[in-house]
Amino acid sequence: MTATLHNDRLPAGYNTLNPFVLVTGPGGAAGFIGFLGEVFDGVERESVRTPDRDGSILHAEVRLGNSSLLLADSKPGWPFTPAFEQIYVEDIPTVLERAEAAGAEIVTPRSPFYNGLNIARLLDPWGNLWWIYEPASANHDPAASASADISWQDRDPSVVYTTLMDVMSRLGPSTGTR
Repeated sequence: MTATLHNDRLPAGYNTLNPFVLVTGPGGAAGFIGFLGEVFDGVERESVRTPDRDGSILHAEVRLGNSSLLLADSKPGWPFTPAFEQIYVEDIPTVLERAEAAGAEIVTPRSPFYNGLNIARLLDPWGNLWWIYEPASANHDPAASASADISWQDRDPSVVYTTLMDVMSRLGPSTGTR
């Protein structure tokens, strides 16, 4: 027996792990849902949107590829809790262009990463940090054995490292770095 459910026992449209984001900032959860649609082609499952008595969103879900991102408006007095999301995309430059047009800050430009991937990062207008990955080539084999590249510690810090250290030191409530 395992502690987690597997695909054949999960509700349709869900994975074993489905992140939940509390949204504080411009346009609240409704604005964040719009951002996910504009940038990542996310589609809201409108049938599960649950408004709270004060008009805020108590629960909503957006499909991103084969995953569900659950979200709600943060309530007054709740602490700022930025999300740190990882997403795989087909084309990083297109995603970054869309994100910037929607008010995001590009934190890490598209950069080579290990295991045949490229990486970029963006900070959305709600202070959430996104790790964005794409295959570095059409020959990328996702089943290939992944191993950490720890030799980077012996080299000068790369833009992948320095941009993360910078943005993490600047994160703040509800407005990211703005």
